[in-house]
This record gives sequence, C-alpha cells and structure tokens, in this order.
Amino acid sequence: MKISINQVARLARLSLSEDEKNIFGLQLENILSYVDTLNGLDTTHVEPTSHVITISNVVREDVLVRSLSREEALFNAPDGTSEFYRVPKIIE
Repeated sequence: MKISINQVARLARLSLSEDEKNIFGLQLENILSYVDTLNGLDTTHVEPTSHVITISNVVREDVLVRSLSREEALFNAPDGTSEFYRVPKIIE
C-alpha cells in the first residue's frame, strides 16, 4: 500500500508548505523503502526480543533507616498542629 505525505499530513492535522511536503515525502519514502527491505529478511531463527541487550534492574539494598518523627515532619507545615497537617476544605 502506497501512502503519501498528503495523507499523513491530513491525518496528523499538519499544515505543510509545498517545500516541506517534498522534503518530508522523500524522507517518508526512504523510511518505507528501508522497512520494506527489512521485511524481506529471513528471521525464522531469530528469537523475539524487547531489548537487544540484557537489562536488569539496579536497586539499592533495602536497609532500615530512621524515619522522620512527627515533630520533624510537621515542623515547616504552614498551618498544622502538633499532630497533623491542616489543609483547606475542598468538599462542601
């Protein structure tokens, strides 16, 4: 199926000048030609992958640390008490 830059521009709601249509049309043609070349490759013995390299998560050790006390957590609260934050009422 042949797709034109005019169709792409219309679907993407882009307003392109004639020069832009020529430039982007050529680029689109080159991309689709390359994809067509890739579609011709024999990949029957290639395993599907989501990444070309092995990825593993790098996480820090789970170490217990002292958390903030209630007083420390509420120290800079603009409108708080010694027990909780006060926030503006948003539901009537």
